[in-house]
Amino acid sequence: MRFFPYDQPYANQREAMDRIHNSLHRGQDVLFEGACGTGKSLSSLVPALEVAREQDKTVVITTNVHQQMRQFVAEARAITREESIRAVVFKGKSSMCHIDVGYEECQVLRDNTRAVVDAERDREQLERRQRELLAESQDGDGSAADARSAVMDELDDIEDRLEDLEEQNVCDYYRNNLTGETDDFFGWLFEDVRTPDDIYEHAEQQQFCGYELLKEGLEGVDLVVCNYHHLLDSAIREQFFRWLGRDPDDVIAVFDEAHNVEDAAREHATRTCSERTFDSALDELAETDDPRSEDAANVLSAFHRALVETYEDAFGFGDREGIGGNWSDVPIANEDRKDDLTLEFLQRYSGRGIDDDLEAAMKLGQELDEQYEEAYREGETATRTECQTLQAAGFVSAWMTESSAEGLYPVVSVTRDAGTDEVYGRAELYSCLPRQVTGQLFEEVHATVLMSATIHPFEVTENVLGLEDAVTMAYGLEFPEENRRTYAVETPPLFSSDRDDPAVQETVAETIHDAVRMTPGNTLAFFPNYGEASRYADRLASRSDRPLYLDEPGQSVEELRQQFVADDGAVLCTSLWGTLAEGVSFDGDDAHTVLVVGVPYPHLDDRAEAVQDAYDVAFDGTDTGWRYAVEIPTVRKTRQALGRVIRSPEEVGVRALLDRRYSRQAKPDLGRYSVNGTFPHEEREELIDIAPDKLKFAMLNFYGGHDEYDGEPPSP
Repeated sequence: MRFFPYDQPYANQREAMDRIHNSLHRGQDVLFEGACGTGKSLSSLVPALEVAREQDKTVVITTNVHQQMRQFVAEARAITREESIRAVVFKGKSSMCHIDVGYEECQVLRDNTRAVVDAERDREQLERRQRELLAESQDGDGSAADARSAVMDELDDIEDRLEDLEEQNVCDYYRNNLTGETDDFFGWLFEDVRTPDDIYEHAEQQQFCGYELLKEGLEGVDLVVCNYHHLLDSAIREQFFRWLGRDPDDVIAVFDEAHNVEDAAREHATRTCSERTFDSALDELAETDDPRSEDAANVLSAFHRALVETYEDAFGFGDREGIGGNWSDVPIANEDRKDDLTLEFLQRYSGRGIDDDLEAAMKLGQELDEQYEEAYREGETATRTECQTLQAAGFVSAWMTESSAEGLYPVVSVTRDAGTDEVYGRAELYSCLPRQVTGQLFEEVHATVLMSATIHPFEVTENVLGLEDAVTMAYGLEFPEENRRTYAVETPPLFSSDRDDPAVQETVAETIHDAVRMTPGNTLAFFPNYGEASRYADRLASRSDRPLYLDEPGQSVEELRQQFVADDGAVLCTSLWGTLAEGVSFDGDDAHTVLVVGVPYPHLDDRAEAVQDAYDVAFDGTDTGWRYAVEIPTVRKTRQALGRVIRSPEEVGVRALLDRRYSRQAKPDLGRYSVNGTFPHEEREELIDIAPDKLKFAMLNFYGGHDEYDGEPPSP
């Protein structure tokens, strides 16, 4: 309890902390589900810090949700008030660079700057030594004069070297890190838990590179808060642990919102290469005199032409005109033969051999890349050029060797350039099996805690992420059950084929209107997509005078949230797949009622079908793919949305699922489309089936019984 910063834990927090402590002590992985608002973060963080203190480990807590990052900072600060810990919040270089250069440029600048500073230090030492020898020779020491002559020769060499180095590109901020006094900075850093923005601003004032100083300060810390990619990207993870001064077995990793790890791992494992990269690579090769450029251009141009021909052949009448600014997939996979892009490439290629040409392209690309780095290092170029030949050749090589591998799905996508109106494409090796990324991570580190309000079913999470014999624990809402109601409202199922039915829309819109009218405060309404949110926002606006907020792609979600919570009796319509459905709290009077309208299945394209097929094969089941890849993630999203309200024991609220598929009665009629059975048992027990026209009476009775209305209750 020394790391618990508050007076008393919630009812189940102490038990959870004990169990997690024992598991981490033994080096076991933990799957921890806890209802929203029940203190999961501290339940995981407190025992992790205790075990780390006992066994000399470092705790790394990671999330992909900005609000949760802020929450961890607040909790770490609270802990430091009770027990001394060294904690840092780490972010990627791109968000902390004072001169806004890329990763490759930064590496060169850092190396150049260190070389300049080292040479200047060598010059200072030699100058000091020659002065000493001059004094000794003037006192009559004959050997000192000979020694001074040798030192002067070294000084001449250093001066020549510095003259060359000064022409190279350097970073003045990093130079100040190396030459300035940084003790005060590190003293300030560990006085409290500083955010990356704090560090950037403080470093800017002193003209230091805050990112490099933060890297130096990581070694030996107790706690690091960071983003998913610091652990899920194997190359970044290796560097990150090196900066920590830790072997993987010295790290306890805590994943917040762990139901998102599956998609994040899949994203980190996916490889892409766009048509623009091939264009640049061929231009690069055309300007190269090296005899290998002909073979390299031969293989890359064949793949480039095959890529263009593949998506052009896939366009039907009017398809090209319909391409927008987002990437759209062009299906190319075949069940009984190679994918269309590979077949087109093999048909177009002619030469001495694909492997030989690719080897020539790779070797030439590596040499060109080294030349670009040297040119930037020497100040001959203002930016560090990345070798497009190397990138294109590496991708084609991976495509030819891996596109048929288990769990990898070949895809071609197209988009439209907003500036030129040009349509262009990319090839992608989409990774369907996240355990190919996460399995290695879980084997390497000492132990992990994967926590979420919606990580159930545990065996599915274990299978998908590649966990072995994880300790599992689940805690539901411990707040008074009489303060909440959860309804499964038997409105017509919002199948995609029925969403345009006027009768269905009328029933759903009237039920939403009833729920809004009976809510003594704000109502959150989640829909399967932004289009449905807009549709019902329009219908609600025509029959209600309540303030209405519509979340749309591209607008500031945080600004919209603040306007909504500052209002009274307002409605916010949004997509369940947007950013407001999880990791965002609506505490107290921010929202009283939450509605989930429809079962928000994701868009089931060929990519989603590939994931289902991969899961069917990997886990030996005909319906496993649908369950693992579609149904369970959809219900998890729904449960996340329900958790936006009832965040403390004192809060009172209603949670309503508007779609007959949520009810107990759906199974006999709707078969596999019923989702009631996918909810955990405890949550199913709370679901109350109710007819659409009865919802208003039930909510009136519930809120009236808790004296939630200010004045006369609304008339049903």
